[in-house]
Amino acid sequence: MAFRDKGSKIIIKTPEQIEGIRKSSVLAGQTLQVVKEYIKPGVTTEFLNKICADFIRDNKAIAATLGYNGYPKETCISVNDVVCHGIPSLYELRESDIVNVDVTTILNGYYGDTSKMFAVGQITEHAQKLIDVTKECLRIGIKQCYSGNRVGNIGYEINKYATSFGYSVVYEFCGHGVGLRFHEEPEICHVDEKNNGPQLAPGMTFTIEPMINAGKARTKIDKKDKWTARTIDGKLSAQFEHTILVTQTIPDVLTDVDGEYPKP
Repeated sequence: MAFRDKGSKIIIKTPEQIEGIRKSSVLAGQTLQVVKEYIKPGVTTEFLNKICADFIRDNKAIAATLGYNGYPKETCISVNDVVCHGIPSLYELRESDIVNVDVTTILNGYYGDTSKMFAVGQITEHAQKLIDVTKECLRIGIKQCYSGNRVGNIGYEINKYATSFGYSVVYEFCGHGVGLRFHEEPEICHVDEKNNGPQLAPGMTFTIEPMINAGKARTKIDKKDKWTARTIDGKLSAQFEHTILVTQTIPDVLTDVDGEYPKP
């Protein structure tokens, strides 16, 4: 989830806290594995929310979004031009839709946060390219998560890559520290200056969640529900998100349950 609460300082987690965050992160990732099987034409986003909510509850965890600043559902499900914070509803998925499912779990008081894009049936080459570039943006950002590097280099490299394809990077929402609270320091901007911001250090946990638009970078918030953020021009948007632990060596992608990233 892209909003954050102001924090006073970056929290370096203890080994015990890291293990708690890891377990919650794994559960969040597993939730996306479960819901993937139900994403097809004719299925409502409310039904997908129920699948996630039931799985989280059955694993003795809590969905962090439910009731957060008044948010009404257990997940955020964002379709096509919705950038983030799409509220699950009776909308039925259609052939060629692209959809992001964003899940944050609280397990034994620890938070794990992740999101992923899914294709509904056959999608256009244009939509697939946007998804592929966005996923690569996340990989590029994660590659910057080594001890001693500056936070700003995450967004600098993401923006450089995305714009090379003619896409734009959303700057109104950001990644964030996570683990002991839903939103902590540091703020992870996906558009940033080179060598800007605090240094990364082992024990830091945060999300990287680039939102890449096919058109303009700006968003507009739905005036009725006060949550749904759409592209300003109605063009497609895509997002991927992982919770990252900075280590002494390579980054540990805590929400990666598909084995896409090597472990330190």
